Amino acid sequence: MEEWLLLLKNEYFIEFIKLLSLIIVATIGFYVSRKIILPLIHKFLKRTQVKWDDLLTDHKVFGRLMLLIPAMIIHYGLPLVPEFYDFLSKTIQIYVYFVIIAILNSFLDAFVAIYSTRPMSYKWPLKGWGQLLKMFVTILGGIFIIALILDKSPWGLVSSIGAMTAILLLIFKDTLLSFVASMQIASYNLIRVGDWIEMPAFGVDGDVVDISLHTVKVQNFDKTSVSVPTHKFLDNSFKNWRGMYEADGRRIKRSILIDQSSIAFLDQNMLENMKNVDLLKDYLNNKQKDISEDNQKNEVSPDSPLNGRSLTNLGTFRAYVEQYLKRNPHVRKDLTLIVRHLQPEANKGLPLEIYCFLNDTRWNQYESIQADIFDHILAAMPIFGLRTYQRNALVDKRV
Repeated sequence: MEEWLLLLKNEYFIEFIKLLSLIIVATIGFYVSRKIILPLIHKFLKRTQVKWDDLLTDHKVFGRLMLLIPAMIIHYGLPLVPEFYDFLSKTIQIYVYFVIIAILNSFLDAFVAIYSTRPMSYKWPLKGWGQLLKMFVTILGGIFIIALILDKSPWGLVSSIGAMTAILLLIFKDTLLSFVASMQIASYNLIRVGDWIEMPAFGVDGDVVDISLHTVKVQNFDKTSVSVPTHKFLDNSFKNWRGMYEADGRRIKRSILIDQSSIAFLDQNMLENMKNVDLLKDYLNNKQKDISEDNQKNEVSPDSPLNGRSLTNLGTFRAYVEQYLKRNPHVRKDLTLIVRHLQPEANKGLPLEIYCFLNDTRWNQYESIQADIFDHILAAMPIFGLRTYQRNALVDKRV
């Protein structure tokens, strides 16, 4: 009992108890602000009609403002612990600087997001300026924190750093370039670990396995590894296939070369055969009705198919391929689906391009489904009287 009485009379023990109590009160204040006050603010803002306050919430502006509450509690409680006044005062100032930097960066992100909802943002985007201001705020805040730790004037520190800028830029040129590139890659979400990217200039065609300050490591599909300097992703173009996986649709863009000498009008015999094809029944009935009405209206002579509108084997085949793709369970119906002619080139036939998206993005399955589609299309061509264009090897034979 006497030991406790002596301990209670000890000045340092009392100061420690006061400090501990102050920290406990600050901790309670922090949890009250995060668990009670902040949810009430969010709940209130969700009921408002305006959208900008929701963006402030999404970018954690109010959440980071709550971090100032424990600092305020300790600041106003400093006179209670004079023995720890200097240490706590400097610590709280450093903490407040960090919080203010975080608040300003969040506010800048929110401001850019709010501005991006305005029509004028398409003409004058502010995202780049916002990132520049965030960098400036972070650097300036860091200078103030260092000056506070060293008990130096921040402006004197700035002038000293300015004199060393040229030397620093020369020595750390690659590091600075990589640092800026890393910030750009992160802010624009250009690449992530696991993305499939193509960068022909560096022989890159594979999955990103690591992103560091100086290099981005990619494992190609042939199991070779390539390390590309991070800043090169800002200097060179590259293709990221992430959008394909996110959209859950992988594109087919392939052409079949058609022998143009096999293109002809449909005769009556072929037309009757085509009517037995389930996918063409509706197309042929509607097309024949439309052509007949148009020809009667223009009093077209039936003696020649050139006198009016007529069905062709290529047009009918194109309609068949389109209907076949629409019926295929592996083809996305909500994405672009086109069967079209491309500009023919000398000695290459008429390209008939199939442009659509499959709902399976896995490489093996994608190639298998694509092969099945083109197997069927190539096998169906003779039924329409069409031939694929194949260059005669004898023509190019050299003596």
